[in-house]
Amino acid sequence: MKTGFFDRLVSRLDHLDKGSLQSYFLRLAREKGLMETIFQALAEGIIVLDAEARISFANRASEQFLGFSERDAMGVPIARYLKDIQWDRVLDLDEGEWSTLVRREIEVTYPQRRFLEFYVVPLSAVEESEDGAVVILRDVTRERESTAESVESERVHALSLLAAGVAHEIGNPLNSIHIHLQLLNREIGRLKDEQAREELRELVEVSGREVARLDEIIRQFLKALRPSLPNRKPHRLKGLMEETLEALAMELEGRNILVERAYAGEVPPVLVDAGQVKQVFYNVTKNALQAMEDGGILALETGVEDRFVWLAVEDNGCGMDSEKLGAIYEPYHTTKQEGTGLGMMIVQRIMRDHGGEIAINSEPGRGTRLTLRFPREDARMTQLNAPRMEEQDA
Repeated sequence: MKTGFFDRLVSRLDHLDKGSLQSYFLRLAREKGLMETIFQALAEGIIVLDAEARISFANRASEQFLGFSERDAMGVPIARYLKDIQWDRVLDLDEGEWSTLVRREIEVTYPQRRFLEFYVVPLSAVEESEDGAVVILRDVTRERESTAESVESERVHALSLLAAGVAHEIGNPLNSIHIHLQLLNREIGRLKDEQAREELRELVEVSGREVARLDEIIRQFLKALRPSLPNRKPHRLKGLMEETLEALAMELEGRNILVERAYAGEVPPVLVDAGQVKQVFYNVTKNALQAMEDGGILALETGVEDRFVWLAVEDNGCGMDSEKLGAIYEPYHTTKQEGTGLGMMIVQRIMRDHGGEIAINSEPGRGTRLTLRFPREDARMTQLNAPRMEEQDA
């Protein structure tokens, strides 16, 4: 509402008849309603405080950010929702406190986890006769996530450069060691002392296993950080999983694992690289088997959603707490004695290259369910309806 209109109205109040006065007040109400509608439509949160730092107005965005309703928050001190700020000093235009709020970020966990950027504008900084302040909130969660993804991409790129050097510097000597161990084993066979022959062969076998383990670490490292583009062809996830189980048949039997299948009837094929997806299935299934030390049940399930075809692998093993779950994609993070810590990193990279998604639910002592979602070929693009205003308010 323009200040000039209000000033003219006040100066002419004594000269207005009832009809004109009613007309002017109707105009005031319409302009107030327009301004309130504009504030309610903003994506930024707007909170107006009085001279005592109590809430006198809050738009819908601020309600969603901080988890309150304007009706319940009217007259409530802002310190209840935004703590650790000297609001009395802010409203008094204290330069030290106010300067800290020019651009400040906070993390809120209720009603959902967000990162908010907020700043405060004391109204007296704009008009000396005004008391109170305006708090402006902006959701920067996506920007934070984008920054984290950029840092992760740079980190993976640096590791990729390191991988090329590691493969060259370590791979060739390992091959040489392997060849010489074979020659040494041949010479040991010519010894006449049987006891010495057996002892030396045991040492050579231990060395050979360690060389093989180092070779596997290098192979996994290179596969994780120097991937090839997927060669996509139509495949059914059920068939790829069954081929993976065939490769793990001996281990399933040796660990006394019962496989329960709940494959959906009509599941369309998906465009995937068969070799890469079988690597994904192998890694997640191997993890599930290793989580069940004394036997258990491996449950496999498939299904169809609007945009995805999915396959779930579930075990009733040891499960993971939130700390382990949060580090599951970290390179070299492993809870297994013989693990390389690269398996889930490879899974994440292959699923990302296929435009897929991973969902993990785990509970210590109860087991883990991992769901792999692959985009449907017949639903690559879906037109979404814009949400209605009442849905946004909910």
